[in-house]
Amino acid sequence: MADATSTDMTTDRPKVFRNGLVLTMDASNTVIEGGDVLVVGNRIEAVGTDLEVPEGTVEIDAAGGIVMPGMIDTHRHMWQTAMRGYGADWTLTQYFVFYYLNYGKVFRPQDIAAGNRLAAIEAIDAGVTTVVDWSHGLQTVDHAEAAADALSSVPGRYVLAYGNIQAGPWEWAPSPEVGAFLERNRGTKEDLLQVQLAFDVTGDPEFPEKAAFEAARELGMRVTTHAGVWGATNDRSISLMAEHGFMTPDVTYVHATTLSPDSYHMIAASGAWASVSTESEQSAGQGYPSTWQLRKYGIPISLSMDTSVWWSGDMFSAMRSTLSADRSRDHLEHQKDGDTVVFNALRAEDVVQYCTSDGAKALDLDAVTGSLEPGKRADVVLIKNDASPVMYPILHPYGSVVYQAQRGDVHTVMVDGHVAKYDGSLVDVDLQRAKDEVGQTLDFLRAEMGEDEWTAGMSPDLPEQQLFDNPYQYTDFDGGRGAVGVIPPK
Repeated sequence: MADATSTDMTTDRPKVFRNGLVLTMDASNTVIEGGDVLVVGNRIEAVGTDLEVPEGTVEIDAAGGIVMPGMIDTHRHMWQTAMRGYGADWTLTQYFVFYYLNYGKVFRPQDIAAGNRLAAIEAIDAGVTTVVDWSHGLQTVDHAEAAADALSSVPGRYVLAYGNIQAGPWEWAPSPEVGAFLERNRGTKEDLLQVQLAFDVTGDPEFPEKAAFEAARELGMRVTTHAGVWGATNDRSISLMAEHGFMTPDVTYVHATTLSPDSYHMIAASGAWASVSTESEQSAGQGYPSTWQLRKYGIPISLSMDTSVWWSGDMFSAMRSTLSADRSRDHLEHQKDGDTVVFNALRAEDVVQYCTSDGAKALDLDAVTGSLEPGKRADVVLIKNDASPVMYPILHPYGSVVYQAQRGDVHTVMVDGHVAKYDGSLVDVDLQRAKDEVGQTLDFLRAEMGEDEWTAGMSPDLPEQQLFDNPYQYTDFDGGRGAVGVIPPK
């Protein structure tokens, strides 16, 4: 057996993670101390201790580290990564104004590609091996082609969720051009790129979104939708979906924060999943992070990061903020009644499960990824940092993943048997190309906006213009939900 080098990572020889603390995230969440994970080709061959391996197997020393499945993000607007951190002080209103009403319209296909490529590299660097690209900037099929090409250029497992916030989903979803793109990129569950549809239900009683749901059904594709977002999509959206027969297990409800008990019961009964973006919900105002509510109604949960225009792009932040927000709400609810919490209902193990095996189930990919089991595709992460005092001792492995580890502790990342990161460094990934492309997009956007507006956009005041209550400007429907945006200047 050979000791591993960076060069070995690019070979097709079998590889074994040796002597690590293995979180399998299988049905029993089995933990193996001093465990090995053997990978042959693109599949996990064996998981156990003191595994016998083929001659010439490359050994990855996992001693002192945690071996776990690649993490899964079920909702990220990857195209917006080109503007990383720009909206750190935004409200949800300002996000709508910028992307839905004004400058989201100017993004060219190459700008979508730039954001996607950098976002994909960012995900891999942080141990996120599967991402749903909630791609609602696809104004044309050319934009979609650019998005797909960028994702395919970076090792990772991606679901391109086709969306377009500049037009009604009843217009673009049934179009032959979009249908042809989706058919070309349909993929199988084991393919690294797949597609689905991404659109929201405004609550218009005419339910114009019916045509988009019908297009998804005809194509046999899943739908992901922002639901329970204060001021945008609420109970009326859920009831319309139910009345027309579109609440099925093939729908993912993103955020799901501000819904009534009836809506939560309907989601639970449909067998669908939620995607919770806690950092987003805490800051932007969709509603209080929803795991505390979702657990009450038995709705299964996955985790997501939403957008790097505001927040971090790693699942360590997602897990940490989710566990803390859920516990905070639990304490507050008990203390209102003069009571106290004597044990925590949500555990560190649960949120690790949310972003691994449960994330895979939410995407109907649990036969492929989400756990370390023989026969599954080899999406594997090693968290190890011998130079960090934080990585020793590892007493509570799930607690170490959630509250101690961070992206800089991701030692090795493997996707479909391909090593994309080793010993803390990206392998065979063109980061400079991604940076150069994003630089060109930023130059374009600054020129479009002008320097004064570009600078002001990072800490905007609300414009003194007429308020409206509907961010979806492709429809005239007025739901009386209260001001969530402003009418842009003519």
